[in-house]
Amino acid sequence: MLKNLWERIDLNRQYQKAEIFQLGSSSGWAESFVQDTIAADPSVLGLGNLVVRDKERRQPRAGRLDLLLQNIEDDSRFEVEIQLGPTDESHIIRTIEYWDMERRRFPQYEHTAVIVAEEITSRFFNVISLFNQTLPIVAIKLTALQLGDKSTLLFTRVLDYLSQGDEEDEKSQVTDRAYWEGKTSLETMISVDRFFQIVKDVVPSAILEFKKLSVPIKLSGQYRRLLTLHPRKRALRISLHIKQDADIEKQIDESGIDYDNYDERRRRYVLRLVPSDIKNQVPLLKELVKKVYIEQSESPDFESDE
Repeated sequence: MLKNLWERIDLNRQYQKAEIFQLGSSSGWAESFVQDTIAADPSVLGLGNLVVRDKERRQPRAGRLDLLLQNIEDDSRFEVEIQLGPTDESHIIRTIEYWDMERRRFPQYEHTAVIVAEEITSRFFNVISLFNQTLPIVAIKLTALQLGDKSTLLFTRVLDYLSQGDEEDEKSQVTDRAYWEGKTSLETMISVDRFFQIVKDVVPSAILEFKKLSVPIKLSGQYRRLLTLHPRKRALRISLHIKQDADIEKQIDESGIDYDNYDERRRRYVLRLVPSDIKNQVPLLKELVKKVYIEQSESPDFESDE
């Protein structure tokens, strides 16, 4: 049977085993080469449609961030640190430190720490587990391969920040409405109120919380969020964690509401609502809220208090 299998293989396709080699001065591929490779094509990391915002970005009273990447389809940024060889304590701390500096300087963006290393050690996972849901971090294993006279780099994600919890820190500092009025605009906050009323019409137990990173809408007595609002000066961004749906996309297209293409990594749509959208598209917005609620209710770890 095995012989017949090999006979069916196209003999013109010759199998050749790839050899793993270590990066560094001996190989001629230094850390700067890896950095330039990622900068030339950030898609190799598998983190979405990214562009380079900065390289060797100087940090106040610290060192330099290897790469700052940004997703052109939403407001997310990625602080990327590269290390040849295995991860170590100093590199982990540096990665977290740079991520924290950037998110404090630019709180209007979503930030994710990214560590790229040839070996992701078990100690790394132990350290990260201490942070539990408080740190959005991605770990990517870097492998250098030699295939004949050709060499290449393979990037494999071994830890996704979604596995640490939701898209941002659930325990982030609680704030108040005044904080967001100062950060955005009175018009946007009025949009928050009007949209929240739409949600309440569909889900009466919904409650609104004000946090430093976002304005989540949850169900009374529930830990997980139903929707996440990101007020901006000129619009209200809303994250809808639902399954991709062609009919829904058609309705949004016809409504004229600005939205991003479906984000498969985060499993969400992001709408950008202006005041006229909230005023004129109430039936559609109610349908979207209902869809979110139904899908969450069907999730096995969802418990409703209604």
